[in-house]
This record gives sequence, C-alpha cells and structure tokens, in this order.
Amino acid sequence: MNKIFPQGDVNGIAAAGTKALPGEEGAQACVTLTNRTGFLCHDRSSCISASGVCDGIRTCSHGEDEDEALCRDVPQSLPSFLVARCGDPAAWIYSDQKCDGTNNCGDCSDELSPVTACPPCGPGWWRCPSTFFRYCGCIPRSLCRDHVQHCSDWSDEYACPGP
Repeated sequence: MNKIFPQGDVNGIAAAGTKALPGEEGAQACVTLTNRTGFLCHDRSSCISASGVCDGIRTCSHGEDEDEALCRDVPQSLPSFLVARCGDPAAWIYSDQKCDGTNNCGDCSDELSPVTACPPCGPGWWRCPSTFFRYCGCIPRSLCRDHVQHCSDWSDEYACPGP
C-alpha cells in the first residue's frame, strides 16, 4: 500500500498534488517531489520514479507499474516519457536517470551536452574532468579534499571547497 509523504519523496513515491505532465495523451506522467519524471499510479495521488516502473516490485497499490502490457518488451512497450536514449542509439535509460550526475549510459551521454541539456553541477557537486567513469563532468563534493584524486586536474584537492 502506498503512503503519502508530505515532507518529501520517499522510495520514489511523491505526495498528492503532483502535476501531470502535458502532452502525453492517455499516459500517466507526473513529476516527483525531487523534480524528476515519474509514473502516476491509477490512484492519481502516487507518483513513482520512472526507474521504479517494470523493476519487478509492485509499487502502485494496484500494481499497474508492473503490468504485463507495460513491461512485456521494455523499452519499446514503455510510454516515451519514461525512456531516455543514450549516445549509442541501441542504449537507453529511464528518464529520471538523465542529468542525475551519474554515468548511467556508460558514455556520459546522459550527463553531457550536446546529447542532453543538463544544468551545471548542482550545489552538492564540483565541476571537473573526473577520473572516475562513474561520474562525467561533476563529482560529489563529499569527495573533495579527501586526499584522493578524483579530478584529472586535481582541483578536487586544492580548489574545491568541500561538502
């Protein structure tokens, strides 16, 4: 059973009052409390993260996020708002994984232009040429000044203000 969490997004479930996304006729799109693309459950009040659809866990109270018709041929069977293409046309990710700071596509195409239009690093991130394949153009500030090189230019150790 889904619960409403008025103070934030817990387990990818947003509270009532989420806005449906325009332009997706008959689709159940919404915006999660963390401002990510989501899937609106039939109860019209639970918005689960896009990556929570067809993950083997029934998150919506009626299980529509794991419906056979929706999940039979992923990603082709998913509504377009749930899918983001990578630089390699054969590769894809869930739309909520785009611009999240992590290299989900494997080639950074989900994080860097011109394939995406991601905003600059957020407040918890430091922009640098990363030495880790996990990150692309930003690293978490928690990695700054930890006496380990995470940026190819060492800026994480001498210029980053830290967390």
